[in-house]
Amino acid sequence: MERENRDDTAGGGGESETQPVISSVRDDKEDELEGSAAKTKSDSVNEPGEAEHPEQNDTTTGGESEIKSLSSTTKERVLPELTLVLIGDTNSIEVGSKNILLDHDEQTQQFSFSLYDLCGRHISVINMLGQQNTDKFPLNQGVHAFLLLLPNGLQNSHYSSGVQWLEKTFGKESLAYLMTVVTHGSDEECDRALTDLKANSSFVEKRFHTCTKSMRDENEIIALLGKVDVMVSENDPHCYNGLTCGENKEHEEEETSDSSVFHQNQTADEMENRGATTEIECEPVNEPGDAENSEKNNESTTAVGEPEVMSTIPLASNEKGLELSAGETDEDKQINNESSSIMSEQSTEETDKLKDSSSTSQTVSTALKELDQQEERAVTTEEKSDPVNNSGDAEAKEKGTLHMDTSGNTDQPSEKISEENNSKNQSQREKLLHRLQLQEKQKLSPADFLQIGPPVKQDHETSEKDLAHTFLQRLMMLDYRARYIPVRQDSDEVSHSNPVAVFDSSNAKESLIDAFYETSGECDQLKQTHIHPMDVQMAVFHCSDSFLKQNMMTKLSQCQYALPLLVPDPVTMDVECPLWTFRQIRKTWKKTQTKDNSSIITMKSLPICEAETPMVSFFRLGSLSVSKSELINTLINDRHNTFFHRNCPDSTKSCHLMDGVAEIAWYCPAGKPNDAFTDCIAFCNLHGDALSKKSCKKQRDMLIENSSINVVLLPTLRKGASSTTVISALLESPKPLICLITNDDRRVIQKTEGKYIMGLKDRSQSDVSKELKKIIGKILSGPHTSFQLETMAKVSGIRVDEDDAVCQKGKSAAKKVMNALQEMDVSEIKDKFLPCQGRLWHEWCRINKELHHLKGNIEKEKSEKQKELMTIRQKQCDASCSELMKLFIESLSSLPSTDKEYFLKWTQILIDALSTDNLTSILQNYDDKWSEVLALKEKHDKSDQLNRKQTEFEQVSSKLQSATFGLEHIFREMGQIYEAHKSLQKQTQRRQTDWSKYPELAAELMISGHPMELMDGDAGHVPLTWISSLLEEVIKRLGDQRVFVLSVLGVQSSGKSTMLNAMFGLQFAVSAGRCTKGAFMQLVKVSEERKKDFRFDYVLVVDTEGLRALELAGNATLHHDNELATFVVGLGNMTLINIFGENPADMQDILQIVVQAFMRMKKVQLSPSCVFVHQNVTDIAAAEKNMDGKRRLQEKLDQMAQLAAKEEVCDAECLSDVIAFDVQKDVKYFAQLWEGSPPMAPPNPGYSESVQELKNIVLSKASQSPGITLSQFKSKIQDLWKALMNEHFVFSFKNTLEIKVYRNLEVQYGNWTWALRSNMLTIENQLYNRIENGKLDKVELSYLSKEMSKTYEEIKKEMRKYFDDDRDKEMLVQWRGRFENKIKEFHDEQVRGVKRKLDEVIQQKTACKKLDGQKTEFENKLLQKSKELAQQLKDKTQDEEELKKQFDSVWRGWVRELTADIKPIEDINLEEDHVIILYELGFEWALIGESKSSGRYKNISEIGNYFDYVTLTKYQEHCEENQQLQESERDTRGQRTISQLRDRVSKAGRKVLNYFKGSFHHEDQQLIRSLIDNVEKHSFDTIRSKPVATSGYSPTYLLEVAKNVKEKVTEFESKRKYALKKEFTVDLLLYVFDRAESWLSESHKKFKMNNDALTYLENKKHQYYNIFRTFYKGSSSAVVLGELICEKLKVSTVEAVCNKTAIDLAGKMRCSFPAFSGNRLNLEKHVLKSLAEKEDFRGFITYIHQPREQVERFIKEEVEKYIFTSHKDKARDILKKNVEDMKQFVSPTLFTATERVKTQRGHTDMWLEEFTSLLKDELMFEDICSQNFRDINNFDFLKEEIEKGLVLIMKEMSSLSLNNMSEFRLTPDQILIDQLCKCCWEKCPFCAAVCTNTIEDHSPDHHSVPFHRPSGINGWHRRGTVDLVIDFCTTSVASDKFFYPHYDSDEIIPYKQYQKGGDKYAQWKITADESKLTYWIWFVCRFQEQLEDHHEKKFQGNGEIPSEWRKHSKEEAIQSLDEMYNQ
Repeated sequence: MERENRDDTAGGGGESETQPVISSVRDDKEDELEGSAAKTKSDSVNEPGEAEHPEQNDTTTGGESEIKSLSSTTKERVLPELTLVLIGDTNSIEVGSKNILLDHDEQTQQFSFSLYDLCGRHISVINMLGQQNTDKFPLNQGVHAFLLLLPNGLQNSHYSSGVQWLEKTFGKESLAYLMTVVTHGSDEECDRALTDLKANSSFVEKRFHTCTKSMRDENEIIALLGKVDVMVSENDPHCYNGLTCGENKEHEEEETSDSSVFHQNQTADEMENRGATTEIECEPVNEPGDAENSEKNNESTTAVGEPEVMSTIPLASNEKGLELSAGETDEDKQINNESSSIMSEQSTEETDKLKDSSSTSQTVSTALKELDQQEERAVTTEEKSDPVNNSGDAEAKEKGTLHMDTSGNTDQPSEKISEENNSKNQSQREKLLHRLQLQEKQKLSPADFLQIGPPVKQDHETSEKDLAHTFLQRLMMLDYRARYIPVRQDSDEVSHSNPVAVFDSSNAKESLIDAFYETSGECDQLKQTHIHPMDVQMAVFHCSDSFLKQNMMTKLSQCQYALPLLVPDPVTMDVECPLWTFRQIRKTWKKTQTKDNSSIITMKSLPICEAETPMVSFFRLGSLSVSKSELINTLINDRHNTFFHRNCPDSTKSCHLMDGVAEIAWYCPAGKPNDAFTDCIAFCNLHGDALSKKSCKKQRDMLIENSSINVVLLPTLRKGASSTTVISALLESPKPLICLITNDDRRVIQKTEGKYIMGLKDRSQSDVSKELKKIIGKILSGPHTSFQLETMAKVSGIRVDEDDAVCQKGKSAAKKVMNALQEMDVSEIKDKFLPCQGRLWHEWCRINKELHHLKGNIEKEKSEKQKELMTIRQKQCDASCSELMKLFIESLSSLPSTDKEYFLKWTQILIDALSTDNLTSILQNYDDKWSEVLALKEKHDKSDQLNRKQTEFEQVSSKLQSATFGLEHIFREMGQIYEAHKSLQKQTQRRQTDWSKYPELAAELMISGHPMELMDGDAGHVPLTWISSLLEEVIKRLGDQRVFVLSVLGVQSSGKSTMLNAMFGLQFAVSAGRCTKGAFMQLVKVSEERKKDFRFDYVLVVDTEGLRALELAGNATLHHDNELATFVVGLGNMTLINIFGENPADMQDILQIVVQAFMRMKKVQLSPSCVFVHQNVTDIAAAEKNMDGKRRLQEKLDQMAQLAAKEEVCDAECLSDVIAFDVQKDVKYFAQLWEGSPPMAPPNPGYSESVQELKNIVLSKASQSPGITLSQFKSKIQDLWKALMNEHFVFSFKNTLEIKVYRNLEVQYGNWTWALRSNMLTIENQLYNRIENGKLDKVELSYLSKEMSKTYEEIKKEMRKYFDDDRDKEMLVQWRGRFENKIKEFHDEQVRGVKRKLDEVIQQKTACKKLDGQKTEFENKLLQKSKELAQQLKDKTQDEEELKKQFDSVWRGWVRELTADIKPIEDINLEEDHVIILYELGFEWALIGESKSSGRYKNISEIGNYFDYVTLTKYQEHCEENQQLQESERDTRGQRTISQLRDRVSKAGRKVLNYFKGSFHHEDQQLIRSLIDNVEKHSFDTIRSKPVATSGYSPTYLLEVAKNVKEKVTEFESKRKYALKKEFTVDLLLYVFDRAESWLSESHKKFKMNNDALTYLENKKHQYYNIFRTFYKGSSSAVVLGELICEKLKVSTVEAVCNKTAIDLAGKMRCSFPAFSGNRLNLEKHVLKSLAEKEDFRGFITYIHQPREQVERFIKEEVEKYIFTSHKDKARDILKKNVEDMKQFVSPTLFTATERVKTQRGHTDMWLEEFTSLLKDELMFEDICSQNFRDINNFDFLKEEIEKGLVLIMKEMSSLSLNNMSEFRLTPDQILIDQLCKCCWEKCPFCAAVCTNTIEDHSPDHHSVPFHRPSGINGWHRRGTVDLVIDFCTTSVASDKFFYPHYDSDEIIPYKQYQKGGDKYAQWKITADESKLTYWIWFVCRFQEQLEDHHEKKFQGNGEIPSEWRKHSKEEAIQSLDEMYNQ
């Protein structure tokens, strides 16, 4: 009894108190400890009363869970590192000396030496095996783990009983420290143990272990300890602290503590809901059954007191009374004070009032008002008794009573305490926010979380400072365990498992007892607890802006958590309803109604704010021993903690932000028999004591008023209690009331209609839940009120967040927009207000697709369809001014950013509200019709009924599409309005200001995180113009940022959008059925802290609609899915392939589509990566199963790869042949999304883990990718979509981004090659001069390479830099090796070419040695003769003319004398040689003469029709007859033409000719033209190989060429069905001779100049006349020599300056002249522009048939124009600069030579040698014979004379004409031709468009051209007709037409497979698209007649020119050339 008395007093009551009173007091006391008011006084250790009454402490102080250390003299020891308690069956272990875990049978605590030896750790093992019947067992330290040992085979039954015993014995909190261990024999398997145990709801899989019974295996024990360590680290506190297991049950709720220290079993619900004021109910002690059942009460129930007590207990019943113990706090005083004041002074009064009120018809509000008045009188109980400040209080304390006035107020003013409470609450809140690193003023926003941040760690502890962000991140990932995040404590102040001090047992018993009851050290031990999970949630809520709150609430709802409905402001305590945060939440359920004994199920889907549902509200009146929140959970979902309660993980006693919060949750039935309720019901839970006026009054009143059913939980139902007024008011209310009494064991009693009482005592939770469900169901089956969230805005006294000005502004704007839609059927809205995207847009898309599948007269048809498209655009423009769009755009343009966000949200909300009712019924009808169709299909019903049902289904589907109306449709309308106006821009200039801003508005939204529609899901089309402009605006704002494109692909409703939303916190729409239509894109920013990990700035996520859609059927599905898959896979750097389920057979369709898409990407040289995501996998933990699944997936993928390879005509045996794929790394298994059955199931935590793992995989792979720029992404969209419009994607795909990068590379290549060429030209000049000066007689390749090495190395360095640093380096890498090789080849070719040319110069120099020797002799003699003549004529005449005449008379004699023995070189007569050679080859004189006189041979390469040159072999006799006839005519009439002879052909012959002419195919024409081109090239190369310049011309050269030509013609004829007439061969030979004539003439002229003495002397005449005149004037030898030197310098200087100027001019034009400064395509553009400006048809024909010739002609013309017209001043400046440079070079040379000779006292020979050696590289200088000048000894004078001459030379050169450059070796036009024309000249086999590749041999790249032409330009016509083909190549290859690949071919080839036509076709890449160049359309129309005459065909029939073509002007044609360059 003594022990029991002490136990009773420990609770704070005396022996005379009964158990119920103690329980009530204790409960209220604990409530006070929780609330914010409970923190207003100092901790118990500082109570003054404790020191004054130590003797009372011995008997009144309760036992505490923490033990204070003794004095410093007391010896201490630290407890073992781990304490393990073994519980369970003794048969589960074999105890023995070798058992590592337990080597003894004693049921005691022992230090384990075996474990110490094993791991070196201090571990204590307590053996409690087989002690299930033991109620008490001494525990004097914390327990880290309870090991429940279960024998294999009996684990299920033993587990349940073991858990029950542990909970009963140690309390529910002990279950957190439970580790389950299944033991088995050494020969047993226990694989099923884990599976069996999973059936238990309380089982935790990661806290499970198996081992042998003997426990001798060290590895098993080490693994077990490892799991224990993990569990310890996860638990908070790390160990379980109890006194004894028996005492724990009796005392765990009696312990007192300061505000930061609470027992671990204190209930969470009480902690959350304590008010500042608590009333104490006094229950009659004579309630039946109380004493008997006292021990069965919940944790807060203490041992029963004395059996006989009075019904009303005075607190001062004895001397000790209810005094505060040493461990009690001020709150305990308040409890006692309240108890005494309420029961002694007010109970009678309240009872009377209640009786009075029961006799009236008082309403609930009146009764509650009365209760408020009573609370005001009782508020004085909030005051605490402070002995220090109030002596009266101390006295009252000693007596156990408090002095109170008649009004019930204490002596202390309540205002002061209230201020202290507020101050302390504020301090606690600030401390909480500080610990969480949050700030109320700086709100969190969605942008803070819509970014790629640090990875979320699922299984690792989080520090407190990261707790809030981690909570939000995990919540956004739909991880409902976000509430239960393990925290790593950052400070020692935070409570966790610190070592517990233990005292030596040798101390005196009294000291130990004193120390045991001493509590002063507890504050040092535990200064603060870890943060309550709901504090984290509410702190984040308070510190978030409204948009993040809304997102947060949406995610909480998806996690099936209760949502805050009423939230007190932490500072002002004003109550707010966050109605705005509910606006995104939508609930779907199935309502069940019974009618005529049958169930009718109706599906409902509503925004939760609009849903009208019954609401059941729960309140707590007073302190309870049960958890109200836990009880509500059993009604909603007994497997999920919808409402957080005291028994949830991590619950603590210190919760600061939940008091007074009312949470709401909805039960949504699934339409199944096991539904708890048949309709949706809202459950509301008010946290805290509903009696508290301060924290709960407003909320309580509002909920009672709006509830359908009120449920009240209270400890006892007794008149006179503090709850009486509330209960009375509720009883008088007409609303149903359910009272749940915790200390009552009565069954359900219905007192009156709608008023129920039910006791909870001794009843299981399931029984209570079952009964409650019945009562609620019964009540709601009848008439009842409903609750709607939106009505909260009308409740007075409660602030609604939507009342904020900014929110109202957005709402007002949205309402203004939506007012236009009032009273309209939702299915009609889009047709009326969004007309541009409906029928018109769908029609436009249909016609646009038809453009790529044309038949018949395709150009005419195309022109008509394009006209139709423009008509539709015009209609869209006309219809684009709807009121809805005007208002929407106006608000979107004018509102600030925050207002705009509200506006958009409100617009969507109002739109949803508009369509909700209609949409629900249509969806229901849709499901019904689809079910009917499926049922008929399963029966294989092919009757009319199936067709009828399918028609009905399609109608419903169409109606659903019309009724589906959202914000995305408004944005889509914006896009269509923009596209329509953009396409008609010229016609709509006045309205441009409106629509041109649309992309800017959309770009701002996209940047702020809004998803934007990429593909219109309804039309299945990408609005390219709109998307391109949108992305351009994004680029303007962000810059051309790099993005990593992540796309997703999967079957319909497989959770793609949900996965992306969870992964990145996005807002893609998700719902049942076809949630996403088309494709949407959203930007996710990479946070600053993670940018270092990636090479891109954003992740661009592309969400897509599902494959295999219900709306589509048959081939339409397959085509649409293939199109979508190809588009999505092509867009993404990575594609997530989302597979639903595990059966590969079900995956087959989608896998084939996906693999085919990847194969297409490979063929167009795109290389995306992929990750396969298996969703809804049942057991993702089973590794073996996963391996088998991966194997099956690999097999299926390989099989699909083989099938796709056949489809795409590609070689592939497995998927890895197509893409880089590793089945071990690139396959991720996902747990099923829901943890149970929707709609009430929360998301599976495993799903969240899978999402995080997948995100890590994606980002890991992404970190290795550079991504692409936004501009590249824009280009890729266009390329992919344009290609997809055609039937053959691979052949139609044109990677414009790659093309652009390649063209830039071509420009760089041109710069690099020019640098090499110009350097080599300089080197060539220098070596040429050296050779001419006789200083070099051999050129080595090594020397040239060495001279070039510096420039070459610089170029290679530039190349490396370009390929390594360019922003497109990832794309450039594919060409790097090829271009490096090309540069090397170019370098080597330049070196070899210069060596070849210099070798020819050396050869010429060698050949001229004979003449050079004669030259010296000639010069000596001429010099001597001139000197002699001057002496003879000296002083005879002064007349210049006379001197000239005298000199001329003797000069002719001198020449005859000097050349008497030398044979002169004759001029050549090429015309005569031509005729002779032809005659020798057997051609008639008449035929030769006719051809030469007519001149027709000159145009043989350009004529359009070669029919007149051809005769059929089959009709050879007839042709011979015609030939004889023609010859006879020639003999008699001479020059008659073939056209005249044709008149004499017989009628039969004419028929043959006509037949032949009609059947003469374009291919034949091309073959003849190719023969001409090949012969010309080969002949010219042969001629140029002859040494004409060194050895002279020989007729044998031409004869050799002629024979080769004749052989080529004969060979050509042998392969054809027709023969070529003699006229053809003659004309061809004359054409070849004519082409070679100019080169032969120039070369022979050069030979004659260098080798003919007569010619040489004649050229020297002027020079020697000057010498003669100088001698005549009496000048000295120095003067004469100076003149002679100047004459030679003048010639060489002019040549050097001109050569240098040619190089410089070429370089200048190459760099700055637009036509020459780019790549090959740029040059092409300017050539075509020039032709169009001149409208020169002959030039066009030359360009078409011989493009290089025309380009060379253009270059020459442009160079001439540049030099002499447009830039003549610049050209003159270059020339002058080179003249000045030459002067600056020669003058120092003269000085140097003179100084050297003077220094060495040299002579004239030495001076000349020095001078020429210094000039060797810069100037040519012919040798001068010095024998006539040896008398010179004043070399300074010589220098001066030369300088005088140089001044005259330079002056003369200053006026030098640029025309002189054409006379020298180098000319700028030829330099540029060599540079620019060294490229590809292959022509398209259809239209003869020239390949625009800058590289001559660009293999393996195909030939290509940006724009083709109509094939008729090249002469293509229909076989058997004269109808020219009008079709563009790009149109033809997209059509269903055919062509003959060869002239004699009978096989036709589809244009779509043109590559099969042969090599010349296969070498070309002709992109199938609708593009056409306006330039060629204009050309055909402008020169139609000339083209028809040229080809002798007509543009008629199917080749008729469309009338639309004739509308284009020349200016438009020229302008379109820029479009070509930009392609």
